[in-house]
Amino acid sequence: MEQAASDLEANRRRQRELAESIKLLEQEEALLVDILAVAARHEVSSEPPLPPEKTQDEPVLTPSEPAAEIPIADVPAAATPEKTSPTASGKAKGKRADKKPAKSGAKGNAKGKPLQPPLGDVLCDLLRAHDEPRYAKELRDELLEKHPDRNPTAQVVRNTLETLVAKGRIQRHKQQRSVLYTIV
Repeated sequence: MEQAASDLEANRRRQRELAESIKLLEQEEALLVDILAVAARHEVSSEPPLPPEKTQDEPVLTPSEPAAEIPIADVPAAATPEKTSPTASGKAKGKRADKKPAKSGAKGNAKGKPLQPPLGDVLCDLLRAHDEPRYAKELRDELLEKHPDRNPTAQVVRNTLETLVAKGRIQRHKQQRSVLYTIV
């Protein structure tokens, strides 16, 4: 009974310590948010000010028009609400952080190399070539041998195999502490 009371008191003491740590972390977060807001305001204020008169292409918002109909790109930077995220400075300058670059018609990545097939497809092809179950390590070794341009870590191979199991594309077989995989 004394042990239970002692454990309970230790748990309560630890909860108080954790609650204090949470308060400190929340204060630090608030400070960092304030710093980000000041930095974003500083970046906005360092740009040349907008002319006070309205131009022809600026939208005029009347009470009957909902604000949602005006595209974000048309709203002046000073009118956009401040964000406390790291991308706030990019948005404050009128840039769209969520805008994706235009895709070209040719397949390939930024370095001009052709796109490789997904790792899951390559692993399924390797499993298809064998009738017996295979270890993840064996599959990785075979992958490195047949595809020397790829070099995934053993953990990436295991994670990909588990994703394929979850999708029902391959099966997992456990033998004591070992895990083997076969194609469905």
